[in-house]
Amino acid sequence: MEAIQTSIMNYILPITIFYGIAYLVHKTSGMLSKQFKPLGDLTMRKNPRRLERQKTLQALLSNAITMIALIIATVASLSLFVNIDTLIWVVGLFSAAFGLGARPFISDYLTGVSFMFEGTFDVGDKIEIPTFPQRVEGVVESVSLRVTRVRGMDGELFTMPNGDIRLIRNFSRGEFSITNVTLKVPAAALTDTLSRLEILGEEAMTHLPNLIEPWQVISKTGELSEDAELTVLAKAKFGKGAEMRTRMLAYLQQELQLAEIIEKNKSQDIPPPKQQTDDI
Repeated sequence: MEAIQTSIMNYILPITIFYGIAYLVHKTSGMLSKQFKPLGDLTMRKNPRRLERQKTLQALLSNAITMIALIIATVASLSLFVNIDTLIWVVGLFSAAFGLGARPFISDYLTGVSFMFEGTFDVGDKIEIPTFPQRVEGVVESVSLRVTRVRGMDGELFTMPNGDIRLIRNFSRGEFSITNVTLKVPAAALTDTLSRLEILGEEAMTHLPNLIEPWQVISKTGELSEDAELTVLAKAKFGKGAEMRTRMLAYLQQELQLAEIIEKNKSQDIPPPKQQTDDI
């Protein structure tokens, strides 16, 4: 009985206390991560998405605090059985063996740590990961040191190890959105149409408030037959590309009709608006 009591007091009780403290740290890691807000501010000086970035950093720091607490509890528990010199040797040997056998996990955690400072994407960003075993596109729901969770466009949830994330296409970062409208005009009216489109590009700056600069007119095919196909390329304010396309369609239809380039009451061969992949 005395031996059991000694074991409880010397080993079981301290181990329980160590892991109990680690559990409490885990439960309060969210609050503790908020105390590192100054660290987050250092990574957000040039980041306009401050709220989303702060949420991402807090999630990563919370996960890191939990992992550190568990490591300390484990080392403290082992110190009850071996002296400090032997413990250092055992930990070093274990780390080498663990590093060889668990390289994917280590890669996941190291990549998660890099996410703290690189700001590649944040919670709430719409991203695409084309190099995953299958193409993943959706909105980032959460980021931890090991995995990133993305809500797909059809509502499914993708859970991806951070170490597998190499190439990222982020639709939520940028200064503008590209939009375009395609026109088909008679070849005989090509010169008049180009001249009118150049004038309209300047005038559209006052009629279309989300237009950043006068549009450009190009020909994607470079072919000339009875009809010529022109593409009007425009830069809209970020996230306004799809909305800008419909307004450009209406504006061009009206102005070209007034200029009698497009006959009134005659349908124009303009494709319907397409969803812009660079819009949220």
